[in-house]
Amino acid sequence: MIAVRELTKRYGTTLALDHLSFEVRPGVVTGFLGPNGAGKSTTLRIMLGLHHPTSGEALVGNRRYARIRRPIHEVGAVLDADAAHPGRTAFHHLACLARSNGIGRTRVTAVLEQVGLASVAHKRVRGFSLGMRQRLGIAGALLGDPAVILLDEPVNGLDAAGIRWIRSTLRSLAAQGRTVLLSSHLMSEMAVTVDHVLIIGRGRLLEETSMTRLRDRFERDVLVRSPGAAQLAPILTGLGASVTATDDGGLVAVGVDAPTIGDAAAAASIPIHGLTPRSATLEDVYLEMTSEAVEYRTVEERTARP
Repeated sequence: MIAVRELTKRYGTTLALDHLSFEVRPGVVTGFLGPNGAGKSTTLRIMLGLHHPTSGEALVGNRRYARIRRPIHEVGAVLDADAAHPGRTAFHHLACLARSNGIGRTRVTAVLEQVGLASVAHKRVRGFSLGMRQRLGIAGALLGDPAVILLDEPVNGLDAAGIRWIRSTLRSLAAQGRTVLLSSHLMSEMAVTVDHVLIIGRGRLLEETSMTRLRDRFERDVLVRSPGAAQLAPILTGLGASVTATDDGGLVAVGVDAPTIGDAAAAASIPIHGLTPRSATLEDVYLEMTSEAVEYRTVEERTARP
């Protein structure tokens, strides 16, 4: 498990993290979300001992990263897809990591196969696309077969097939009981990848919940299609719903769910041609939740509402 406790980080007069606390548990893919400048990368760097906190702590398996004797065997991380030396081949990059951590070359071959780079293993990294470098970084993270995986914006540069691959890979790792933390600012991608979300803004935790609960909380209304809309509207109003007619003869009901509408229509012998529960998109929800925590925005963005 990863435990972040009252983590605070200042850079001069800038407060990057403000008493941030959360836990990341094994067995699920956890999304670490927030706008640019929210403190995501700073948090990950403190977890990996690259930055020192002003106060508080970040623990991996009840230890600070610096106290882990062979960290690559316990924590796999990708913070920068361009970390590999461009003059090395993919195989030699991983072989160097493996040798310095007592890992055999057969494991290098295995992870290159796992991330789909076996056919280019002996090509130099300078010729790799961003998506290929992302895959190489993930190969390095998996090299020591660690129980904890930390990835910062891992879908950058991946094509559609690569994005599908990283989704299935992360879910497979979580299903094996590993702890998987995925940092991003893209709610649209996280919506189909993660099980649990941590949303931060200006260095503070704004929300911690499951993706399912986040979806359920923001159901907005039900669109009703019926030739008896005029008769159905007062019935729904009597159930406490707010009902509005659409231009094409439908009804929009707020405050009552689709099964209740269907039961009420059936009791009154009113035919129903369609019941469509409608929710805010998760991207809309995310933008609304983080609107006060965005660091940089244009005049139009400041005056527009999510």
